[in-house]
Amino acid sequence: MPQSSSSANQLTLRQDLSELLLVALGAVPGAVIRWQIGSHLPDNDVIVNVLGAFILGWLVGLPLRPKRQLLVGIGFCGSLTTFSSWMVHCVTFIAQGDWLAALGLIGLTLGLGLGAAALGVFVGRSLVRR
Repeated sequence: MPQSSSSANQLTLRQDLSELLLVALGAVPGAVIRWQIGSHLPDNDVIVNVLGAFILGWLVGLPLRPKRQLLVGIGFCGSLTTFSSWMVHCVTFIAQGDWLAALGLIGLTLGLGLGAAALGVFVGRSLVRR
């Protein structure tokens, strides 16, 4: 017997709320860690973005599990990392005429971020092989 439209909508709503809860549960600790790093270390964009790249790389190296992706990938890493702050920091350097600092920040963050993501994928895949 096919499901009614109403019960199908309820099932979709229940699944959406479950996914929202997973994202929120991951976002809270990510945001708290971001806030704490920001209150103790000035110019912390590089640190949180590289850390987030490693964690997300590690997650990608593991077998795909949608709930883990929502909790850790979107929730935790999404609130930990800060693309917008990184861009504003670069624009501030440019506005001050400090192009070298802006390019240095871009290069440092991209280089370390790519390396951290690659290392994370390697670590995740290594754990799966064991």
